[in-house]
Amino acid sequence: MITSLLAGWLGVLVIQVLCLLFLFARTAFRPVPTPVGAPSAAQGVTVVVCANNEHDNLLELLPMLTAQDYPLFEVLVMDDRSTDLSDVLLEELVPLLPNLRYIRVDVEAAHVTPKKYALTIAMKKATYPTVLLTDADCRPASDQWLAGMVAPLQSPSTEMVLGISPYSRRPGFLNFLIRSETLFTAVQYVSMALAGRPYMGVGRNLLYRRDLFFRHKGFYSHMRVWGGDDDLFVNEAATPQNVAVSLHPDTFTLSTPKETWADWKRQKQRHLAVGKHYKTGDKLWLGLITGTHVLSWLLGLLVAGYVVWLILTHQTTLLYQPLLLITTGLFVLRFGLFWGIIGRISHRFDQLVRWYAMPATDLTLAVYYCLSTARMVFTWRRKQTGW
Repeated sequence: MITSLLAGWLGVLVIQVLCLLFLFARTAFRPVPTPVGAPSAAQGVTVVVCANNEHDNLLELLPMLTAQDYPLFEVLVMDDRSTDLSDVLLEELVPLLPNLRYIRVDVEAAHVTPKKYALTIAMKKATYPTVLLTDADCRPASDQWLAGMVAPLQSPSTEMVLGISPYSRRPGFLNFLIRSETLFTAVQYVSMALAGRPYMGVGRNLLYRRDLFFRHKGFYSHMRVWGGDDDLFVNEAATPQNVAVSLHPDTFTLSTPKETWADWKRQKQRHLAVGKHYKTGDKLWLGLITGTHVLSWLLGLLVAGYVVWLILTHQTTLLYQPLLLITTGLFVLRFGLFWGIIGRISHRFDQLVRWYAMPATDLTLAVYYCLSTARMVFTWRRKQTGW
């Protein structure tokens, strides 16, 4: 039994080490260009914000958006059936803030989810050929956000730019979990994009050309899926040639995290439901990364427990077997690489998680992914059996 456990653990650890060294290290050590400021002549950009009852957030966000250091842009707010007087606020702000306009959406379409309906209207009504998406509860890191996100479009083949959107730091374990999961999600989608396999982005900070949107018929293939207006569109439209990533801190948007377990649970349920619609190859890659992450800890604990049992029963000879020593050493190497590489990325991503908390993040993510998988399996079985 111990030999089988060690062999399985060894294989899992080899995959993890390879992912860290040859995939995630791309993000950890990729040079970040120095921002050059807004160009004197640039293509026009429409910044799109979909808002549903976001009066207070809009009041704070819109002056920051209209103050971006960029020569040609507009801010288009889609007021999606708000009942908190957002339309009154927008009416008052339009004469005061340059480049601001809004469109009121009063109906909910039967054939498409509300946000996708609002975004589709925004794509049709946008003044400029490039759109930059963010949410009402996000804040740009600087007045160079817009210029920095547009900069990769200087390459003629680039049609989409994936941005970073860290969550703000709050006290409590829930916030730590959110920041840890957000960090590793960003590590995965950025690293995969740099490796030529882009599969998702976040609508809190995402830029693409309108022509790309209409060539792929917008959200047609998933218009009834609740969510996915960002990652499912990227999963469908992104190619190794047309995607760039923006890693400079000036181009980040800082987001507000959920503050209750119930709100966070609903958000994650929506995300997991969307993930089922990814391309098969992308689901396999993500399953390999997260599955080996979980197993690296789970098999390690099983091996440790078995070794303790051997010691207690005075069967200590196996402790000196080369396979046990090699596998344990590889786990230590994997642990150190995770701490170093993911910790370096976290530092680049606005210190989503402090370096000294990285071991806790490592273990927390393993437990989180294990429980999420168990829950999905349980839900699937319940649907299949009806109990």
